Amino acid sequence: MGKGSALSDGVVKKIVLSYTYVAIWIFLSFTVIVYNKYILDRKLYNWPFPISLTMIHMGFCSSLAFLLVRVFKLVEPVSLSRHVYLTSVVPIGALYSLSLWLSNSAYIYLSVSFIQMLKALMPVAVYSIGIMLKKDAYKNSTMFNMIAISIGVAIAAYGEAKYDSWGVFLQLGAVVFEATRLVLIQILLTSKGINLNPITSLYYVAPSCLAFLSIPWIFVELPVLKETSSFHLDFLIFGTNSLCAFALNLAVFLLVGKTSALTMNVAGVVKDWLLIAFSWSVIKDTVTPVNLIGYGLAFLGVGYYNHSKLQALKAKDAQKKTQQADEEGGRLLAEREGSGAADGVAKKGDTEA
Repeated sequence: MGKGSALSDGVVKKIVLSYTYVAIWIFLSFTVIVYNKYILDRKLYNWPFPISLTMIHMGFCSSLAFLLVRVFKLVEPVSLSRHVYLTSVVPIGALYSLSLWLSNSAYIYLSVSFIQMLKALMPVAVYSIGIMLKKDAYKNSTMFNMIAISIGVAIAAYGEAKYDSWGVFLQLGAVVFEATRLVLIQILLTSKGINLNPITSLYYVAPSCLAFLSIPWIFVELPVLKETSSFHLDFLIFGTNSLCAFALNLAVFLLVGKTSALTMNVAGVVKDWLLIAFSWSVIKDTVTPVNLIGYGLAFLGVGYYNHSKLQALKAKDAQKKTQQADEEGGRLLAEREGSGAADGVAKKGDTEA
C-alpha cells in the first residue's frame, strides 16, 4: 500500500511539474509576442524598427550567456572547432537572424491573431524542407495532412479583415527560414553529436546573429534612427523586453529538457488559441468567422500531425525496449550455456580423476 501510494505521489508530482513547465513557457512566449507587438506597432508604442529590436535582444542574450558561461561558469561550454563553428553554427545563426528579423517585421503590418494562424504552417515547412534535404521520407498520408493544414491557413487568410500582402510575405519568409534552421540543427549539429542548450546556443549563435543583422541595419534603419529621436532607447522598456526574451530561451530548455519537444508543439497550439482570444478581446483585433473556420481546420491538421508523431515515438520506444529485452535474454542464455558447459567439463574431470 505504501509503495503504491508513493508511486502515485511520484506520478502526480511529475504531472504537476510538467504542467508547470508548460504554463511557464506559454506565459513567457505569450509575453514576448505581445510585448514585441506593443513596441513595434505604429498605433501603440510606435517604434517600428524590427532589426534594431532583434539586435537589442541578441546583444542582451549574448552578454548574459557570456557571463553565465565564462564568468560565473554555471554552464560548461561545448568544444567546437573553428571548422564546425563556421560550417554549422554560422549558417544556423544567419537563418535565425533572418527568421527573427522577418517575424518581428510582420508585427508592424499584421494582427497578433493572424500571425499565429500563419505560424500553423511551420510543420508544413519543416516537413517539406526535410524532404528536400533528405532528412525526412515522403509519405502520402503526411503530405495529405500538410495539404489540409495549408488549406486551413489559406481559408484563414481569405477571411482576414486587415489583410496585408507584405506582412504575409514577411511572416511566411520567417516560417521558411525558421523551418530551415530547425532542419539544419538536426543535420549539422545533432548528427555530429553536438547538443546545445539555450544558454550555450545563445553563447555561440547570438553573436553571429548580431553580426548578420548589423549589415542590413546599417543601411536600412541606422539612417532613420539618426534622423529621429528614436535613436535614444527607453532602458526600462527594452531592458524588460530583452529579459523576457532571454527567459523564454531558458523556458524552452526547461520544457524540452523535462518533457519533450512534442509537448512544446502541443503547448504551442494552446498558446496560439490563447493569443487569438487575447488579440480579439483585449487588443480588439478583428477575428472573423472565416478566420476561425480556416484556423480550426489547420488546428485539426496540426493536432493530427502531433498525434502521429506521438504514436511514432511510442512505437519506436516500444521497438527499442523489445530489442533491449531480446539482447538481455540472449546474454542470459549465453551465460547459462557457458555455465552449463563449464559444469560439464568439471564433471568430466571428476570422473576421469
